[in-house]
Amino acid sequence: MATYKIDPAHSEIHFKVRHLMITNVTGSFSKFDATLTSDKDDFSDASVSFEADVDSITTGSEQRDGHLKSDDFFAAEKFPQITFVSTGVEKTGDDEFKITGNLTIRDTIKPTVLNVSYGGTMTDFYGQSKAGFEITGKINRKDFGLTWGGVTEAGGVVLSDEVKLALNVQMTKQPA
Repeated sequence: MATYKIDPAHSEIHFKVRHLMITNVTGSFSKFDATLTSDKDDFSDASVSFEADVDSITTGSEQRDGHLKSDDFFAAEKFPQITFVSTGVEKTGDDEFKITGNLTIRDTIKPTVLNVSYGGTMTDFYGQSKAGFEITGKINRKDFGLTWGGVTEAGGVVLSDEVKLALNVQMTKQPA
């Protein structure tokens, strides 16, 4: 069985949410970890675990980041990690997969399906085997207790319920 660890220097964990229903606000997590294990070279039997440090959230606005870390949203002090643990993988194309797993935010666990595009495997300058993946998905923030909402003076919604996930991940094969 091969084990891979995420390469944080070559990986990005992003999310997007509609703001005022006219634009997207993009955020990311700068501290995260992931492990992938697989017996098959095409990763069709992969098992994945992922965690992100909620306190590392950044959206380009310190005020907004503070609000996201508060009890209105992620409650970072009480729930410092977001986790995903896979429960199954379905190969849907040559280099395409659907990975099913349990996503935990604020101690709420929900089954979640993510789309995965396998970008290939390459050996880097140091002789390390690397595998690349692009992962996308959508969740409803309210399903995880992120229920804060505002209404503008004109009656418009400040924040959509749907959150789009976009991860670009490079994994490093670990020595046997």
